[in-house]
Amino acid sequence: MFGLADLLGLVISSFIILPVVTFLREAGYFVISGLFGVKNARLTIGSGPRLLKLGVLDIRKYYHVNSWFSFDSVKRKSNFAYICIYAGPILINVVVALTMNALIANGFFEDSKTFWNRFIFYAFYFVLFDSIPMKTVNGKPNNGMIIYELLRYGKRVDFNEEPIIPATTEAEEMYQEEVERMQKVQEKIKEEIIQNDDAPPDKKG
Repeated sequence: MFGLADLLGLVISSFIILPVVTFLREAGYFVISGLFGVKNARLTIGSGPRLLKLGVLDIRKYYHVNSWFSFDSVKRKSNFAYICIYAGPILINVVVALTMNALIANGFFEDSKTFWNRFIFYAFYFVLFDSIPMKTVNGKPNNGMIIYELLRYGKRVDFNEEPIIPATTEAEEMYQEEVERMQKVQEKIKEEIIQNDDAPPDKKG
């Protein structure tokens, strides 16, 4: 039966574990891509208006599961480099999950065992959907499919033109456009509120 303890576990999983594992997945791109000298790398956490930009970190106002990695180009281009970059999220989650599992098996984290078991579950959840070759939204290939295509054909052979890892410059331009749109909407709402307040009582509404 689903009880209060299960509800608490769901909240912890949704608002703590899942966002952290999502960030860890994107960090896998960052760590591996650094070995091949990517240009203008950025690790974005959350969505919406920017709160803080510190080095490669871009922290947004609305923090949940929305994190992503972007870069403009790779200095040392090769199929091997791209295979390693796309394998980054898989590798980092496998390493962390197996490490935590080994620690738990050896008696560590007994007081928070349930929490870390859930953490390991979500880490392997991402590994599963990253590693098994499949098509996702709008026929977009996942990392496993891209790795398979690069190994078998030496290139991506899908017909989806959307990049798996967005370009930082383009992502920044889209963000600035989004900020401008939000400001215009806010200004319009303020104008409508002022007009409504100034209107006669029988004209309000």
